[in-house]
Amino acid sequence: MGAAQSYEASPPIFLASTGALRDGMTRLRPEISVHEIAAPTRLAPYTFALAGGLTGDAADLAAGRLIVLMDPDGQPAWQGSARFVCYARASVDPEIAADPLLADVAWSWLRESLDAHGAQFRALGGAVTTTTSRRFGVLRADGDSFDVELRCSWSPDWAETELGDDPAGSEPTRPAWSPVGATAHLLAFGDLLAAMAGLPPALSGVVSLPQRRG
Repeated sequence: MGAAQSYEASPPIFLASTGALRDGMTRLRPEISVHEIAAPTRLAPYTFALAGGLTGDAADLAAGRLIVLMDPDGQPAWQGSARFVCYARASVDPEIAADPLLADVAWSWLRESLDAHGAQFRALGGAVTTTTSRRFGVLRADGDSFDVELRCSWSPDWAETELGDDPAGSEPTRPAWSPVGATAHLLAFGDLLAAMAGLPPALSGVVSLPQRRG
């Protein structure tokens, strides 16, 4: 089960999608770094995982993971045969962590990033959590820390498309698979991390978090 199995036995659309995601890493904004990591093997028959974060001195401001799950038999909760699972975390200032609207704003970063790149999806769900870590004793000098975490998942609309299908013969509400359509989800993940880190938005309509003070 999982990514450890032979890639030759993987569905063509899984191989094509993961190939598009690998190629798409070069299209991320330069402040974001993404690399492939070991994928969980018990969530679906076919899995693929990426870890991302900021580059350079800002690396500790935001980080996350994007996982692709695929089950040719489909899963009812997914409403299809594929699922993106996303986790993202960012450090924030105390006054931002205390803002009652922070959860709503963090959720809007995800929605706006997906929409801005034209990522087609359904069955989107998730949760936003703010955490405070208060340090004591010899760790007190490090100061308290405040974080916002986003855990979410969604199903790409193109997952039910067979490669090579004629779009004219497909269901009108179901987009055909394409490398651009697959990569859109990765680019949205990159912009989500950028917004959570407070980087200036590269896309219109995506409002980022104010940059954390040093």
